[in-house]
Amino acid sequence: TVLSEKPTTFTITVTSEAGENDETVQTTLKFTYREKYPDETPLSEIVSQDNLDDNDITDIIKLLEQQAEENLGMVMIFTLVSAVQEKLNEIVDQIKTRREEEKKQKEREAEEEEKQRFHGTPVTIENFLNWKAKFDAELLEIKRKKMKEEEQAGKNKLSGKQLFEMDHNLDTSDIQFLEDAGNNVEVDESLFQEMDDLELEDEEDDPDYNPVNLDSD
Repeated sequence: TVLSEKPTTFTITVTSEAGENDETVQTTLKFTYREKYPDETPLSEIVSQDNLDDNDITDIIKLLEQQAEENLGMVMIFTLVSAVQEKLNEIVDQIKTRREEEKKQKEREAEEEEKQRFHGTPVTIENFLNWKAKFDAELLEIKRKKMKEEEQAGKNKLSGKQLFEMDHNLDTSDIQFLEDAGNNVEVDESLFQEMDDLELEDEEDDPDYNPVNLDSD
């Protein structure tokens, strides 16, 4: 695209070959002929770019200056543009390689993480002893707490005698319980007589008693 004729100024857009996923990089170069061109190098600059970072831009500018010096005295625009296009193709390949490396790195990290999850930390003498010391200390603390709780429970537990001495109403608690339930307890004292008043027959006084003969009277 010609911008002016005096001095001659024009732009050329250079696009790389398609890379991964049809991705391309692109730049638009602006050239201005000096009065004695091609015996003088043309002025060159980058006016726009796509998918290029700052380092890529710097490399392209250095490439243009180098190629212009090497082709001084000859018509060189085609040579300069061709060199830039090759550079853009290299950048696309570098992007592809960089992304493949990043992908492989992520896969390696994921694989390593998976191994760590299934295999855990390798056991060494040092970390085993550290774990055992910590485990023994925790176990000892649990035993101490249990012994303390049992001791405290033993101190607080009262015997039946102690409970009775603390509450004299316990001797009537069963009767009170029945009365609360609606059952009155009555005792017929006439049922209890002197044992001497009871006429009990001694089996030995029975002349027909025979302890051997089960059919005896």
